[in-house]
Amino acid sequence: MCTRAMWIDSGHGVLVGRNMDWREEMDTNLWVLPRGAHRVGHAADPNPLSWEAVHGSLVATVWDGATSDGVNEHGLAAHILWLAEADFGDRDPELPALAVSLWAQYFLDRCANVAECVELMAEQPFQVRPLIEPRSGRAGTVHLALDDASGDSLVIEHIDGRVRLHHDRSFTVMTNSPPYDEQLELRKRYTGFGGTLPLPGTTEAADRFVRASYYLERLPATPTPERAYAALLSVMRNAGQPFGEPDPDRPNISATIWRTLADLTSGTYLFESSFSPNIVWTRLAELDFTTCRRLDPSAPGLLGNVGSAFVESAPPEFVLS
Repeated sequence: MCTRAMWIDSGHGVLVGRNMDWREEMDTNLWVLPRGAHRVGHAADPNPLSWEAVHGSLVATVWDGATSDGVNEHGLAAHILWLAEADFGDRDPELPALAVSLWAQYFLDRCANVAECVELMAEQPFQVRPLIEPRSGRAGTVHLALDDASGDSLVIEHIDGRVRLHHDRSFTVMTNSPPYDEQLELRKRYTGFGGTLPLPGTTEAADRFVRASYYLERLPATPTPERAYAALLSVMRNAGQPFGEPDPDRPNISATIWRTLADLTSGTYLFESSFSPNIVWTRLAELDFTTCRRLDPSAPGLLGNVGSAFVESAPPEFVLS
């Protein structure tokens, strides 16, 4: 499920793109989530993590039950992607529980940059708990990428019940299986990364990892931010997956249903549905982070800057148990 690529050297700020690949539409809405919102991280656990949002954020949800992608008002972005090997381990009752549906949102609410995310995990440990994906009945096995306006990058995975942090500005691409350290090793076999194998072309996650890395590193300088956005979107489309019959046993090998692009420097967030010819965007500086607001980005007639099209709404009901 998905590809994420961050372009640090665009000449027009730090840009990050993300493809959402899934076997069915996810009724994705865009949400303006306000500062000061109180959240409980796991409804069914006797020791849930709880917090108040320090920062406002603009997020894309899946079935309005989980934050899958988004950026906050300080330029921290979060991206949840599928990882079949994810194993969150047995429950440690001493640690506060955080449902995976709010994993990305927790960092967007509490942190202004990647460094603060690392500090938060060290100073206030918590345990991410998996949930059952409501449509398929399978466990939501995922990993998380965080990036910020400075170009810092963090990939968080849970393998064999243990947390693995991959923290480095060079970790600009993430896809799905295998785990991140193995992806980095596999990439070394290909031309352009020290190996001799030709650039791979399938939709397998490991091939998308290599291909996105290769084309990202070769993006030319652009004269305007708009051209920079188009350049990164060209890489995301190259790593996208065409329509077709999905593999029921591997939901990560499915069509790309939408993609986003976040300009972490200027605070611009773009959304492109694969079922619409139009791209919509909004600027975080123009949003009101004192109330909760919602937008269906696939609504007919939407095009261009849609900041004024958000409507006040009750907050999304995150899946918590």
